[in-house]
Amino acid sequence: MTGVGFSVPQLGPHLGREVLRTFAERAEARGFTSLWVQDHLFFALEPTAPYAGQPGRAVPEQYRTMLSATESLSALAAWTERIAIGTSILVAGYHRPVDIAKRLATIDVISGGRLVAGFGIGWSREEHDQMGVDFRTRGRRADELIEAVLACWGEDPVEFHGEFFDIPPSIVSPKPVQRPRPKLLSGMFSEAGRRRTAKLFDIWNPTFPLDVIVRQHEEINAQRAEGRAPVELYWRIFMEPPGGATEARPLLGVDGIPEQVARARDAGVAEVILDPNFWTGIDSPEAWTGLPDRVADALGM
Repeated sequence: MTGVGFSVPQLGPHLGREVLRTFAERAEARGFTSLWVQDHLFFALEPTAPYAGQPGRAVPEQYRTMLSATESLSALAAWTERIAIGTSILVAGYHRPVDIAKRLATIDVISGGRLVAGFGIGWSREEHDQMGVDFRTRGRRADELIEAVLACWGEDPVEFHGEFFDIPPSIVSPKPVQRPRPKLLSGMFSEAGRRRTAKLFDIWNPTFPLDVIVRQHEEINAQRAEGRAPVELYWRIFMEPPGGATEARPLLGVDGIPEQVARARDAGVAEVILDPNFWTGIDSPEAWTGLPDRVADALGM
């Protein structure tokens, strides 16, 4: 059975406590299965790296205003009871292991064990510079961050020594409710990122067309170590693609969602994540708060 979740109201001009809370509560009440946040720091006015690593693409205007990720997720943990909550994704370069392990474990505790921890390597050189991270090392630094976070979630005393991080023998608490740990989600799309996904993660969360990602998902699992459970496939669908619709990525709005969810179900996708944050049809707080009901009605939920 394919679940359907939402990226929550996090970008753009119509943000606030009541919008986020009402959206989350309505999504849970209508039977959606997950809520997701993403991670960015600021809107660089003169970016030196292309949006999402794709040459020629400008950073979407919605990123000018954005609620922070873990704080938003903490609120979702407190405002909901059953729905899964997760990061899709945290940019590894903006975080250090003890701090982010503690914050995520706290959210898992507050939510009663509903956290999915998603990580990626990011595309903004300026944001990496702001955090004192060499943009060129972000891939292998991300690998080490994941290893160190897992060490922090393991048995005490925790100790870790690597190229980028050093944790002396320590007690690191709290531990996640989920044991041995929450599931790890990968937002990495490159060939190297797919190799990382096969090695370190439980879930892969791409945004590419379905026929492409189904083939790549099979390749990821072919690289999986023997005896490990297969990597699950979560497909992120933009209700309107960042930067506007194209022939390859059309405007879906609400009416186009049922067909995409049906295709995902037929392809064996475990979860569809609907992202409305770039949809120009969201033009008011009321449009946000009414969206879960509109999509649920369209899907016959």
